[in-house]
Amino acid sequence: MSTGGRAGTTWEPVIGLEVHVQLRTERKLFCGDRVVFGDEPNTHVCPVCLGLPGALPTTNPEAVELAVRTALALGCTVHGRSIWARKNYFYPDLPKGYQITQLEHPIATDGVVAYEGPEGAAEVRIRRAHMEEDAGKSVHDRIPGATAVDLNRTGTPLVEIVTEPDLRSPAGVRAFLGTLKQILEYVDVSDCNMEEGSLRVDANVSVRRRGAGELGAKTEIKNVNSFSGVEKALELEIERQIGILEGGGRVEQQTLLWDDHRARLRAMRSKEESHDYRYFPDPDLPPLLIPVEVVDAARARLPELPAARRARLMSAYGLSTYDAGVLTQSRASADYFEVVAGASGEPKAAANWVMGPAQALMNERKEDASTFAVSADALAELLALVAEGTISDSAAKTVLGVIAAEGGRPREIVEARGLTQVRDDGQLDAWVAGAIVEHPDEVARYRGGERKLLGFFVGQVMKRSAGKADPRRVNELLRKALEAS
Repeated sequence: MSTGGRAGTTWEPVIGLEVHVQLRTERKLFCGDRVVFGDEPNTHVCPVCLGLPGALPTTNPEAVELAVRTALALGCTVHGRSIWARKNYFYPDLPKGYQITQLEHPIATDGVVAYEGPEGAAEVRIRRAHMEEDAGKSVHDRIPGATAVDLNRTGTPLVEIVTEPDLRSPAGVRAFLGTLKQILEYVDVSDCNMEEGSLRVDANVSVRRRGAGELGAKTEIKNVNSFSGVEKALELEIERQIGILEGGGRVEQQTLLWDDHRARLRAMRSKEESHDYRYFPDPDLPPLLIPVEVVDAARARLPELPAARRARLMSAYGLSTYDAGVLTQSRASADYFEVVAGASGEPKAAANWVMGPAQALMNERKEDASTFAVSADALAELLALVAEGTISDSAAKTVLGVIAAEGGRPREIVEARGLTQVRDDGQLDAWVAGAIVEHPDEVARYRGGERKLLGFFVGQVMKRSAGKADPRRVNELLRKALEAS
């Protein structure tokens, strides 16, 4: 197990995570203000999210439904009754002086997420998933020498996912977070955009002698906005804690902030316990009641999750583990592939084209499978033209680019542009003969044993034919011509 540094066989890191997920809702958790990223500061606020006297919160049912969906996707038990609580603390971006969250009675508990870690298959237990509202945002770069406060985020619906301390390496944390993000995207509860704050990770970490049962003093790492940042911050903190312990010192329980620009950690404050926040049930909100039939309906609407989909694609289409993994990176990509494979009847070719030329074009156009200009049906038709020998692979790539840029159907484009593959042996023999006559030195080397030059001659013939020659038949005719005495 590698944790980057001295943690090898002597020391064992113990890591748990708190993942804050912004739910994909149009409105805030307890009021009708819109949730919009990047708008003018303090334009989406109201008496409720500002905590003005007499303003009463009302729970957003859409946010509750998304939280239930999140919990079910993580294998949690959803409770029919949960309690809203006030978490009290004072900070400039918290206008009410408290945050509405859940403590002793969360919406869901006891889940598990399986993932592929650095040492193979692994699991992380989910202790709880609870709902809460977000705070505002302190802005340090808007006014020189001062800190401004933007309260547009105040009241944004979140689910906080708290894991058990089951993770044992920074690399394992990164792998788990990748799987968690993929699940959340599959069930469409969040866009998981870390740059916009839709997915935020706090990590609790301690170290102990390998084999010891007792946990060491932990520190919490906050303010990390990338998975690579989480991994690097954990590596540094594990090394720091080991250094303290090996020097005979004691690790102080505290909260640390990650400085991404300087790639270093700095102390923020002593680590708080729950009693420091003086939690108590929110007197303005009744218990959150979720009927069993609502949970059952949400479970029935869950899509096929990534692990199950990978297994099915391998079984149904004969795909390799690697191909199935790539194609299920996003739900849209898997959907796109399955339409292409089903309509073309060529699953392996569909996989190769979706992962290869189609993905390259998506990257070039800054699109993904959900927004790609070439529909899955159009790509399936294109693959059918290749399979029947109407066009070559190179011509198909040309057609793919034309569809993306201009639209149209593959067969019509092939006919209009004269891209139909030439399979007439008379014409092919003429191109083959021309390529051989123009390259006598290469012919001699081929006949002298350099069989890899066959690819060179195929390329010459394809160039002469403007990509129209049937490459399979060209290979056969070239071998016959080159091996003739």
